[in-house]
Amino acid sequence: MSAVTLTDLGETVAFLRSRIPPAIEIGMILGTGLGGLADRLQGGGTIDYAAVPFFPRSTVASHQGNLTWGHLAGRSVLALQGRFHLYEGYSAPEIVLPVRALSALGINILLVSNAAGGLDPLYSPGDLLLITDQINFMGESPLLGLREEAWGPRFPDMSRAFDPALRKLAEETALREGIRLRQGVYVGVKGPQLETPAETRFLKAMGAQAVGMSTIMEVIAAVQCGMRVLGLSVITNVNRPDCPEPASLDSIIETARSAGPRLTALVEGILKGLPSRERA
Repeated sequence: MSAVTLTDLGETVAFLRSRIPPAIEIGMILGTGLGGLADRLQGGGTIDYAAVPFFPRSTVASHQGNLTWGHLAGRSVLALQGRFHLYEGYSAPEIVLPVRALSALGINILLVSNAAGGLDPLYSPGDLLLITDQINFMGESPLLGLREEAWGPRFPDMSRAFDPALRKLAEETALREGIRLRQGVYVGVKGPQLETPAETRFLKAMGAQAVGMSTIMEVIAAVQCGMRVLGLSVITNVNRPDCPEPASLDSIIETARSAGPRLTALVEGILKGLPSRERA
């Protein structure tokens, strides 16, 4: 497992502070097919991940690999266009280095989005899902290893991993905007293969409504850092184990992109509804 030290993180944060405006309020991690939301940011700039010390490199199609900042719905936002995964060969500490960097920059709210497979047969491709809880079925944790006190408690409480007030705001925004917003539990698996019918039955029996290969590590680290987290999924395909249909990466990306305008409207509404100057 590749370690990430406080010195590494310090260099990352120092680099970002020298290039990004201070007092950014909101952090976002934009998953498969959803990076277009960052195109809505105004009056900011962009840095390639490759230029940021100790940042991993995104190797997944549709993950642009840029760190972008600007204003959206009147709020200052720093967005990661693409994330990192265990199946790419990165360790859990490497995956969450960007989250810890955002926290060190003073960002207190983190919005994580992803593309996910639906486990509820009533879901449809393109549905938006408000994540109410998560199941870590990846066999990894970003908290393994020697404890760094500066990163937060050794045993962070995960009973309210997704901030209740932010979830309520998302519900109210979706109702006001006329956007159908499902709610459910997200289970994270290592991948990169998609689920078999038997695995789908098992994951559904565990109590999950959606499955994906990301997000879990980021949320754990964010909670340890004391960040408030809001999670949103785009359901790109629905796993029906009794009548399985093959899913391709191209169709998953296209479905995620087609849901982009509704996701953008929802996120903009949520940002508008936040109390003024919502930052650490």
